[in-house]
Amino acid sequence: MKKEIMQKFVEVFGDAEGVKTYFAPGRVNLIGEHTDYNGGHVFPCALTIGTYGAARKRTDHKLRFFSMNFEKLGVIESSLEDLVPSKEAGWTNYPKGVMWAFGQKGMKVPGGMDLMLYGNIPNGSGLSSSASVEVLTGYILKDFFGFDVTNQDLALIGQYAENNFNKVNCGIMDQFAIAMGKKDHAIFLDTSDLSFEYAPIALEGAKIVIASSNKKRGLGDSKYNERRSECETALAELQKVTDIRSLGDLDEESFEKYQSAIQSDVRRKRAKYAVYENRRTVRAVEALKANDVALFGQLMNASHVSLRDDYEVTGIELDTLVEEAWKIDGVIGSRMTGAGFGGCTVSIVKDEAIDTFIDKVGKAYENKIGYKADFYVVEIGDGPSEI
Repeated sequence: MKKEIMQKFVEVFGDAEGVKTYFAPGRVNLIGEHTDYNGGHVFPCALTIGTYGAARKRTDHKLRFFSMNFEKLGVIESSLEDLVPSKEAGWTNYPKGVMWAFGQKGMKVPGGMDLMLYGNIPNGSGLSSSASVEVLTGYILKDFFGFDVTNQDLALIGQYAENNFNKVNCGIMDQFAIAMGKKDHAIFLDTSDLSFEYAPIALEGAKIVIASSNKKRGLGDSKYNERRSECETALAELQKVTDIRSLGDLDEESFEKYQSAIQSDVRRKRAKYAVYENRRTVRAVEALKANDVALFGQLMNASHVSLRDDYEVTGIELDTLVEEAWKIDGVIGSRMTGAGFGGCTVSIVKDEAIDTFIDKVGKAYENKIGYKADFYVVEIGDGPSEI
């Protein structure tokens, strides 16, 4: 990929002098959805698909952006003096947001750059293309200008940019999984204090398969912020009767004891999901450590059911993909992943069943929904790097 992006860089920007190339992964969350803003645990991993970047420093403050995924848009010009979000800026709001966030953290970007990106994460799939671009941009800025930041700092800066520049109220999981990725490991992250451990993913005889529903959705205009607000209100109601900082502080028993403090049935369902999903995630990691992949799969399935019934973020596309997956012999577990309302499912499928899985689930989905799903057999990769 390095060769192709360099060739395109020369074609668009004139020459290759001073150009460096980089990569930041996408991510998939194996279990622990919508728990990252509820003080719970998540269990994502970085993928070997992601965002490639070629960049070169400039001697002025000009910013020139080009995406090989959106070639028709051509070169989009901006400047370090114009780091404000705008609809017209499109995808460049993500790198600009990170440059702005560095400045907010006392690290003013001193010079402009030419930046070309190519992503092989399916757009709108829920595999975190935006967070991948954010971490990639942060990594380039660190390398170009010698900013004293760790990869964990890059995750926090990326989240800060997403929250405050792009106005999407996301948790820390996406940027953290991408910045801190480790080959063949998932990250068991406690979002309440950012303590984490790497857990090896040993799926002997099975692989992770991602199915993209190809239903387009925007995170900011989905019901994501609404769910977040419902959980915050439920937490405030629970805090009147028990001393907790987040929904992640509760286990199932204590939730059942105090749930009557929540004044609405809808909010009670949302909070129940957050509490139970957090405990499922803890148990799922324990199951993997004990080499009990079957139990891990059962917990994935239970996660999807609760996302469908209690959190109500799945929709017909994701439910169809998961319900058809459950019918296939050799599927260990399957669930929606990401914010929901479209995007992807993640399944653990035995090697010998992968072709059947893709064929049968794909046909059933197209028959019911009217358009195709895309399937990706993925591997777990490292965090950002220069290539």
